[in-house]
Amino acid sequence: MERDELERLVGGRLRLGFDEILNHPRLPEARHAYLESFVGLYQGDPFLVRLLLQAGRFLVFHSVAVLEAAQDLSRRETWFTVAALKQQLAMFGYASDRQVDHLVARLREVGFLEQRRAPGDGRVRLLASTPALRAHHAEWLATHYVPLAMLFPDHDYSPVMSRNRAFHALHCGACLPFTAVSARLMMTLPDTLLFFMHAAGPLIQNAVLKAAMDAADPNAAVPYIDAADRFGVSRTHVRNLMKDAEAAGLVKITGRGGRSILIQPRFWASYDRGLAVGMYLHDAVHVVAMQRWAAADEGTTSMQAAQ
Repeated sequence: MERDELERLVGGRLRLGFDEILNHPRLPEARHAYLESFVGLYQGDPFLVRLLLQAGRFLVFHSVAVLEAAQDLSRRETWFTVAALKQQLAMFGYASDRQVDHLVARLREVGFLEQRRAPGDGRVRLLASTPALRAHHAEWLATHYVPLAMLFPDHDYSPVMSRNRAFHALHCGACLPFTAVSARLMMTLPDTLLFFMHAAGPLIQNAVLKAAMDAADPNAAVPYIDAADRFGVSRTHVRNLMKDAEAAGLVKITGRGGRSILIQPRFWASYDRGLAVGMYLHDAVHVVAMQRWAAADEGTTSMQAAQ
């Protein structure tokens, strides 16, 4: 699982092994905690739900935060432009240039992105996130650390879990070198990509899995049609997504009129693998971010002592 490359990026041995995460005896509990946190993030916020319906927009939010944090205005090659965003998204194969232009326009329209002239070159327009986007990304990032904090309480995830602004910026800045390996690992998760390539796919996936885990009987049929009304997509769209999931061996459509699904063992296994990949990558980035956090704190202490 790209261990050598990740250790090169971290600058030493990884703190967690992939198999250590995947085979953790409490992984099902961590999965449920993550699903609770993820669904809760969007529960009752129809604006965010509508904004994230388009396939790939989840990745846009993350890419914006990462590219902006890595920007150094004195180095032109790091400037956060639409072209840089397109290059970042192309690694994941999510969006065409035209789609990215549309995504950027929509995020500007709703106040999540701004565009400014580059210093010293008025022909170039730089993108900039707004407080609204940064606040959402901090919540999103904390959600993805929930399972790590549950499984490995001896590791200090408190800066990210507390939405510390300074740490959030350091974490985002540490992410950029990990982009290529993250993209390669994502391509090993075809079942995860099946949902991510559909509008509202991640929302629907997590909602039906949470419903299955909340059910008293783990083998009970889970209704899925209500996800259409819940997330503002058509029932035909949700039904077609479930048909694709059935063809992939993830669910079995059942019930009167095919309005319910049975979650198949492959779905749980592939979801847990995807969750473990995410935790594996996030912990590696966290190690780097914590090193920078400690160095920044040390520098502040030294400056105070000198004064």
